[in-house]
Amino acid sequence: MTSLEWTLFFIIIQLIHFAGTWKLYKKAGKKAWEALIPIYNAIVLMQIIRRPKLWVVLLFIPIINLMMFPVIWVETLRSFGKNSSKDTLLGIASLGLYIFIANYDPKTSYVQDRSLVLRTWFGEWISALLFAVIAATIVHNYFIQPYIIPTGSLEKTLLIGDFLFVSKFHYGARTPMTPIAFPMVHDTLPFAKVKSYLDYPQLPYFRLPGFKKIERNEIVVFSWPADTVRQFFVKEAGVTKPIDKKSNYVKRCVGLPGDKLEIRDGFVFINGNQTILPERARTQYTFYGYNAKGVSSRKLLEIGLKDFTRKYRIENITQETYDAIIPFIYGRLSNDLNNFIVITPPKGLPPKLIGQLRLQVKELLEVEKELTLTIDEAEKLEKNDLFDSLVRKISKVKTPNTTVFPNSLHYDWNEDNFGPITIPKKGVKITLNEQNLPLYKKIIRDYEGNTLNKKGTSIFINGSATNEYEFKQDYYWMMGDNRHKSEDSRYWGFVPEDHIVGKPVLIWFSIEGINDGIQNWKIRWDRVMTTIKGEGKPISFFPYFLVALIAWQIYSFVRKRKLSGNK
Repeated sequence: MTSLEWTLFFIIIQLIHFAGTWKLYKKAGKKAWEALIPIYNAIVLMQIIRRPKLWVVLLFIPIINLMMFPVIWVETLRSFGKNSSKDTLLGIASLGLYIFIANYDPKTSYVQDRSLVLRTWFGEWISALLFAVIAATIVHNYFIQPYIIPTGSLEKTLLIGDFLFVSKFHYGARTPMTPIAFPMVHDTLPFAKVKSYLDYPQLPYFRLPGFKKIERNEIVVFSWPADTVRQFFVKEAGVTKPIDKKSNYVKRCVGLPGDKLEIRDGFVFINGNQTILPERARTQYTFYGYNAKGVSSRKLLEIGLKDFTRKYRIENITQETYDAIIPFIYGRLSNDLNNFIVITPPKGLPPKLIGQLRLQVKELLEVEKELTLTIDEAEKLEKNDLFDSLVRKISKVKTPNTTVFPNSLHYDWNEDNFGPITIPKKGVKITLNEQNLPLYKKIIRDYEGNTLNKKGTSIFINGSATNEYEFKQDYYWMMGDNRHKSEDSRYWGFVPEDHIVGKPVLIWFSIEGINDGIQNWKIRWDRVMTTIKGEGKPISFFPYFLVALIAWQIYSFVRKRKLSGNK
């Protein structure tokens, strides 16, 4: 909705409120005109229904107001003697329009000293639950949001199964743009698996003041610009989502607005200098380990490597036994029952299950293994006799492609050799031409809401021929630390400022094997309650938390005993 449409909508709501309550205001000892003045009428209404003025603030917070409106409709009806369950249901079902009947009913009278104590335990329970949800929604939207790491794009820095607290207030909380949505869920209702929001109307982008800006190489949570996914890991038709309902991604911000970025042989260069990442960052690359006699999976596990695959030949596979091993494999290499080969994670096929199914299984000894390693890990492995050679994957062949940003045949960049490219900055003007238009067309058209057309060599923005464009907001470049297993800005481009969600500040819990079924879960106690930013090895504050909690319990117990003794 445009600003004009929102203004008209607000005026209409005020007129409806006045038409449905002005007599009630008079019966409560107020002036009729007090029901007409925006905001002031809400303050006066709180006096009439004897509720705190803070409720007025809640009425202007998106999503929170959806929960507050029914409460105020019911409280207004009860303030004028409409206390029955029927009145409550009609007030909510009619979206508050039932108040018109009370307003124009000559028998309606104001209950001056009505009791605010709920009459039933059920009413008390509903009231407590409602305001608990309101408080939790405010915290979730404006202060701290829980988040879980689902994929390995930041592996070894942040692990799959890490539960994070993401601060909304560091960079300034982004106010909801989708005002009609279910509280405290993202884009899908749990269990029902249906959309949790209405696409229309939409509020304009607004961000509350923060106390810091994004720093280069910080880990950031943001709305995935290219999101058309309703559910991760499910193949289905793409969908279009509002910005605040796009899937949340977490990556490292390697480039800031105005930076000149280039990737050379997998290493990031900013303004001509190779990026030096924080001490806790564990940048990884794909390596190929070769051994003419075969690479032992057991030895890889013994030295702590966990990111590789294994291949097994099964000689007596059946449909029933295949169904039983599906949870433990990535897939199969052939459908030939006489040469049936499956690919598994590093743990391989469970020996106990193989015995139960009486499978004839043999692991294939591969002469080449694909590994994910940091540079330090690779240097240490080269001194080991496990491999004849260890080669880092580097995509050097540059051919025009549409896979890598800007997804145009005019560019021959790849994941390891990319750019140079200048990251757009708010207020900066650029000269547009046929060559660089693919870099900025999504910004101009999708992120900043202009029309963009090209006729011959001429560029038209909002119908006018031009060769210049001034950016309306800042942009960022996000990349995963797992360089060859991360879908990031190299594939879908810049991240607009209005897509920024927040800053991860704490790993409050961590589960190894979270995608392997609850029976295989293992708590990583050394990561529980650890900070994300800092130098050196992360330190868990969980033991200190437990000591403080036990001390508080002892103090409370002793104090309670002392107080009961004084009585």
